[in-house]
Amino acid sequence: MLKIKVRGNNKLASLLLRIGLAAVLLYASISSFKTPADWIGYLPHILTTHVSGLLLLHIFSGYEILLALWLLFGFYLKYAAILAAISFSGILLSNLGLLSVTFRDIAMVFTSLALIFIE
Repeated sequence: MLKIKVRGNNKLASLLLRIGLAAVLLYASISSFKTPADWIGYLPHILTTHVSGLLLLHIFSGYEILLALWLLFGFYLKYAAILAAISFSGILLSNLGLLSVTFRDIAMVFTSLALIFIE
């Protein structure tokens, strides 16, 4: 049976996880504002047939910035971590055909889940 023992400083672990998640979110959002053509292809096709891909990308990038700031400030952190886990899962599941690129999101999902249980 798997036994998990928590040692050390949970506050430091939480801070490191939050910084890591926020860095990923900030990089993706800033990069998508700077070079949207590199990112539009990751949006689900079903959404871009009804709404402008650029508009959706800007909305999602703004959401990522807000989520990153929420994680960094740490208020109601469990809710931010749950939202991050859902977001990264959605990115991963909507881009299964691009797993050679999005496989990194698997780590982000589990990082978000770890943050939920540390708090």
